Amino acid sequence: MPVVNFNPAFMATGLVCPAGKVKIEYAVSDEPGLFALVRSSAVNAPVWVQRLKNAQGTNIYRRIGLVSQVSLSAARKLSREVKAEHLLAMRAQIASVPAIEADMPLERFFYDVYLPEAKIHKRSWDKDMSLFRLRIAAKFGNLTLSKITRRDVQAFHHSLLAEGLSPASCNHYVVLMRRLLSVAVSLDMLHKNALTGIQLMPVDNLRDVFLSPEQTERFVEVLTTDANRSVCMALLFMLNTASRKMETLKAKWADIDLDNQLWHIPAINNKSKRPKTLPLNAGALQVLMQLESRGKSEYLFPSPESGRPYTTLARVFWRLRAKAGLPENFRVHDLRSSFSARFLGAGGSIFSLQKLLGHQDVRTTTKHYARLSAKSLLEASNVGSVEMPLLYKSAA
Repeated sequence: MPVVNFNPAFMATGLVCPAGKVKIEYAVSDEPGLFALVRSSAVNAPVWVQRLKNAQGTNIYRRIGLVSQVSLSAARKLSREVKAEHLLAMRAQIASVPAIEADMPLERFFYDVYLPEAKIHKRSWDKDMSLFRLRIAAKFGNLTLSKITRRDVQAFHHSLLAEGLSPASCNHYVVLMRRLLSVAVSLDMLHKNALTGIQLMPVDNLRDVFLSPEQTERFVEVLTTDANRSVCMALLFMLNTASRKMETLKAKWADIDLDNQLWHIPAINNKSKRPKTLPLNAGALQVLMQLESRGKSEYLFPSPESGRPYTTLARVFWRLRAKAGLPENFRVHDLRSSFSARFLGAGGSIFSLQKLLGHQDVRTTTKHYARLSAKSLLEASNVGSVEMPLLYKSAA
């Protein structure tokens, strides 16, 4: 938008639209928001327009009058009147907003506002409810959103550690509190989140538990010979795809595209509540080809007793783990780590691994598996090293 001085010489040009343009807006240099709208069409005469901002911060426009009928001085006067009226209307709109939002008690906000949305968008909403009921409600439930202070939450954070909770558990409570206030800000119920950037306790909870090649061989031997065929096949599928437990147990044949070797995981089964697609490698296809459920059940790994997906594999997994001589701290979820170790050890990239694991942010993958990637780089570097004799020999 060109800013011009509407002097007699400029007005004498007739305010025409340049060739090749449909319209042009000539801004009045000394009157913010006021401009002359000129269209190329001969039937549309130039008109004075005032640009304003609404409560959402987007532009709205008020027509003041034709340039041929309203002088520049009159347009300036009308512009100021329009802006004054708009400002009064905005203030009245703000004043009419119920004051209960910022003064809403945290407990009411949690159950009436946060939880309904969390149930739709967050798989672990039930954990949030447990955290809130267990300690947050008693401490902050009666406080209004605007009365929750950073200092009080920090004191609460430290008191949890004094109770004997682990640093990671203490952080869960503060992260939920921070998320609650963040949601309130996003809904214009708070001006700012008092807990933004609040410091969490340092936690060293990275697990380095994954199967070695020898352990993998023993575990596969057990899984391919044990009598509990359905659970063993599910574990073999996870071992080959790095899929999560519930993704695997709820998988349906309708989600499998054997022609293109793809597994489409619906959002309802994914931790992030987003659909994702995983490739079916040779090992995964071998498992699928041997499943007895094909043509008999909608699920890949149904329970023989109920025909429905398993809800837990714990007891059977513990027995199979012991049978294979695996450490007691090895969990079903560590099958993902084992896949990642094999993938990176074979030279796979951390970015490809991110896609295979279904992480939304590569930083999550890097945080957990960068050390494995560094190990594979060391092995690759050793391949390129040069064997040399002693660089320094004794004078003798």
